[in-house]
Amino acid sequence: MPSDRPAIRSSRIGFSRSLAPLAAALSLLLAACASSPPPRHGGTGSHAPRAPIVDPSAGLEEISIQAMALVGTPYRYGGNTPDSGFDCSGLVRYVVARAANVDLPRTTQAMGTRGVPLERAQVAAGDLVFFNTTGRANSHVGIYVGQNRFVHAPSSGGTVRLEDMTKSYWARRYEGARRIASATVPVAPPQITPAPAPAPAPAPQPDDDDPIAAFANR
Repeated sequence: MPSDRPAIRSSRIGFSRSLAPLAAALSLLLAACASSPPPRHGGTGSHAPRAPIVDPSAGLEEISIQAMALVGTPYRYGGNTPDSGFDCSGLVRYVVARAANVDLPRTTQAMGTRGVPLERAQVAAGDLVFFNTTGRANSHVGIYVGQNRFVHAPSSGGTVRLEDMTKSYWARRYEGARRIASATVPVAPPQITPAPAPAPAPAPQPDDDDPIAAFANR
């Protein structure tokens, strides 16, 4: 009786050869699974964390909002509350103290030394804008509220009003802007006490505007 062992051996060899590609593929897959996966964070790929976008006007909007709310308040030289009226620096000092908890000096020239100076393109709502209206630097100040407009207390007999900085009068006298608050400044309105009754007629201070003449409207 002829032996069938050579046929069985041949069949086993053929089966082993057919499994060889599968074994090789499985080996590669296991090697890939054993390697460390690429990091998801901290790299330079699309999953890397990005720096937050910082709006330069963030934290300043409350200043402009409160300034707008005072439009129509009567002008008063030396005034620093809504009840007594405002001059230009009194208005700015009152609003910035309430909206940004920043204590500014009383005169416009001293205010012009505070904060950070800005280029015209950097000015955002809530920044201070300064003008030369008396022949002296920073003799008038207002609060920028956006779209080339600012709020200020302009002159005797007038009221706090919204003004267009592109008017020729203001454009010629614009001196610069300063940022005195930012998003990191806590908003905590302080208690502001009314100014005491004025003593008998001191001489007016030339660096704190009294009248800006009627031609300011031109």
